[in-house]
Amino acid sequence: MTMADLLLPEFDEEMAATRRILERVPDGKSSWQPHTRSMTLGRLATHLAEIPKFAVHTLTKGELDIAPPGGPPFQPRTLTSTAEVLELFDKNVAEARQALAAAPDAEFAKPWTFKRGGQTIWTKPKHDVLRRMAMSHVVHHRAQLGVYLRLQEVAIPGMYGPSADDQARPR
Repeated sequence: MTMADLLLPEFDEEMAATRRILERVPDGKSSWQPHTRSMTLGRLATHLAEIPKFAVHTLTKGELDIAPPGGPPFQPRTLTSTAEVLELFDKNVAEARQALAAAPDAEFAKPWTFKRGGQTIWTKPKHDVLRRMAMSHVVHHRAQLGVYLRLQEVAIPGMYGPSADDQARPR
């Protein structure tokens, strides 16, 4: 069994769970934030839609510089509609899944470097980067989005089984 064979089922489950919660993001609330130091609801939803692309960068390149010397830095964007967020998410998940499925086992052991302004922040094996920055990162922000949605009185879908909202609904 290859590394991709081992990771794809988990990837598929986490992305499906993430899509379920992204579907609940209400239109017209993209500027709402629970605290001044928190991301806005729209930025958080957009960030969740962007994260799967990190898997593509990890598996197809050796590094990422979010503010390359002489080049434009990463510019966070905020999509304002659920449809736009889902479209970006679906595109990035499809690309990430394709990159993961195509990656030979040897690729997962190669080093990958995260930089800002040409300075190395860290270097880790690609399997670690994929796990932490593409998969666990999604789970982290998905939970954060769940809190945002709860504060907006939006029913939360189940992630690993029924949610409290799923259980409260009459069948």
